[in-house]
Amino acid sequence: MGLNVVMMGPPGAGKGTQAARLARQRGVPKISTGDMLRDGIRDRNPVALKAKALMDMGRLVDDRTMIAIVRERLSRPDTAHGFVLDGFPRTVSQAQALDSLVASNGNGPLVIVDVTVPEDELVRRLATRRICESCGTTADPADPAVPGAAGCPGCGGTLVQRIDDDARVVLERLRVYEESTRPVLEFYRSRPAFRAVNGAQSPECVAQELESVIEQASAVPASFGRSQSRESE
Repeated sequence: MGLNVVMMGPPGAGKGTQAARLARQRGVPKISTGDMLRDGIRDRNPVALKAKALMDMGRLVDDRTMIAIVRERLSRPDTAHGFVLDGFPRTVSQAQALDSLVASNGNGPLVIVDVTVPEDELVRRLATRRICESCGTTADPADPAVPGAAGCPGCGGTLVQRIDDDARVVLERLRVYEESTRPVLEFYRSRPAFRAVNGAQSPECVAQELESVIEQASAVPASFGRSQSRESE
């Protein structure tokens, strides 16, 4: 049976880090909205190019376009045994479409994990977070794995603060996240395969809790997602 996971959580919750770790351990692809768009643009995919054109004009990518990008990505052979999604779905319509995609694949239930962290901790994390000017790797200078204040753990490049990690901008980003994702969380919350994980722990403790809740949620019958999808139509 496959492992199909949606990682949810606000900016700074660490969901991207945990998604990448989980995907490596389980041998399935970690797929983010950014990954899908970059891959599609590189491959000159018409739908991804349309999304890029919308973003270049400062417009949000519509549900139909995002769903088409995800559908194409999840049709690739490397997702035969599952996936870990980061950044999708962002709307209830996208969540309903994902239900249908998972149901049609028939390779296991959809597990939804919400990584929760108090707002003050999110602001602190984002204020100290740095991004590599050279390769784009995100790093926390306080992390023992980062070799000194100078370098990126990946390539040794210079670490700088992201413009949108300024404290005032962070608070606005958190407000927008809460407003936009609340309907999606409510759409999922009553499902047996929905789990919340305490993200205000060390990465190792979060990973252990994540593994535990996924084992529990994966026991949910695969037919559950199919029935939910039909009810949503």
